[in-house]
Amino acid sequence: MKKIMILALMLIGTTTFAQNKNQKASIEVDGVCMMCKNRIEKACLTSKGVKSADWNVKTHELKLIYDARKTDLKTIQQTIADVGHDTKEIKASDEAYAKVHACCKYRDDDVIDDHKEDGEEKPKN
Repeated sequence: MKKIMILALMLIGTTTFAQNKNQKASIEVDGVCMMCKNRIEKACLTSKGVKSADWNVKTHELKLIYDARKTDLKTIQQTIADVGHDTKEIKASDEAYAKVHACCKYRDDDVIDDHKEDGEEKPKN
């Protein structure tokens, strides 16, 4: 009976570790509009292991849920940079940034001004 209890506890312990594969993270990603939101989220979701991606236009916060066994934050950030958006750690290449739509040029103060609402401060780059 003692051996069965020990075996059951070991099984429960292994099951618990197997369920902790999903990680949550929050990172800042530059962008200005809903087109940016769609591009950023789509890039994340095409990354192997990303379960959920939700980017907030106003706060620039990207909330992620991903399988840490299949990917990591650096890989996800590189995928975002590859579609033309900067993160705190990885800046998009000039070539990738040039491919984003004209209304999505978040490095341009005039574009940022066009997207801000009355009384809202400019997003930080």
